[in-house]
Amino acid sequence: MTAATKDPLAFAVIYLWIGFVCAISFMEAWLKFRAPGVNLQIGLGIGRLIFNALNKVEWVFAIALMISLFNSKDTIYAPSNLFFYLPLVLLIIQTIWLLTALDTRAQMHIDGKVVPPSNLHLYYVGIEIIKTIFLFIYSIKFLK
Repeated sequence: MTAATKDPLAFAVIYLWIGFVCAISFMEAWLKFRAPGVNLQIGLGIGRLIFNALNKVEWVFAIALMISLFNSKDTIYAPSNLFFYLPLVLLIIQTIWLLTALDTRAQMHIDGKVVPPSNLHLYYVGIEIIKTIFLFIYSIKFLK
């Protein structure tokens, strides 16, 4: 038995987005530092590249979902759309503030500067968890 969806493309985009976030934020981010020969500077350099690329891919997914939402028969003010709007707002926060701050800190580490302790990584992980949960809940609306 297969599940039918109201909008297969939006449904697929949501799970691609969830998959990218889970694979990169919850697996790649810490595994790269366990690879032989990867020191802090190399790991941070790889991380900067990967997380900036992930952010761009997330924007593609978000725009695809926005297009789907605007083309749907559903009103954009439907309460169920909150489960898309919150991840969108969190993505904006990540793009404008959090990734910029983390990128600056990573560059300081790479340059050998002393970097004070920070909770920015915890904020990032928390945002990723919330985005993943809300996107999953949003996906339920597409099931028939």
